[in-house]
Amino acid sequence: MCRILNSILAVTAAGGLSGAAIASRSPSIEGVWQAVEVTMTGPGARTIKPLQPNLSIITAKHYSHIEIHADAPRPLLTDAESASADDLRRAWGPVAAEAGSYELSSGAFLTHPVVSKNPAAMTKGSFTSYSYRVAADTLWLTPQRDARGAVKNPPTIKLVRVE
Repeated sequence: MCRILNSILAVTAAGGLSGAAIASRSPSIEGVWQAVEVTMTGPGARTIKPLQPNLSIITAKHYSHIEIHADAPRPLLTDAESASADDLRRAWGPVAAEAGSYELSSGAFLTHPVVSKNPAAMTKGSFTSYSYRVAADTLWLTPQRDARGAVKNPPTIKLVRVE
């Protein structure tokens, strides 16, 4: 599920277009986005909403996202220096963060991570390819392939523009 949610926000963001600009141009993937729903497929299929805090930013050539992969709020750490390993995992383990460059072509959003909480995502040749659709202030992303091959039972992530 972390791979899915990481993919979700890595692909999200919104454009700061005025109402007149939006009316005169097709919707842009650029901007600031927030995932509001994830529809899982395959065994255990379900729709997850509302989601924990998340935010994705997409500029003309780069993306950045941070999100929490948990079913409930994370516990507060009163003193990180004296916290146990289990306490630290519960508080920080669900945090996913990634940033890098991207390409758009033929209905595909292709991300290339440069920095990630997960070191495996930063290996040479790492990528994720999503199908995407933008309508007004809503973006839908579905991961299709990554460096390991086709994504089995891909989720669809619904995001809304926040800026």
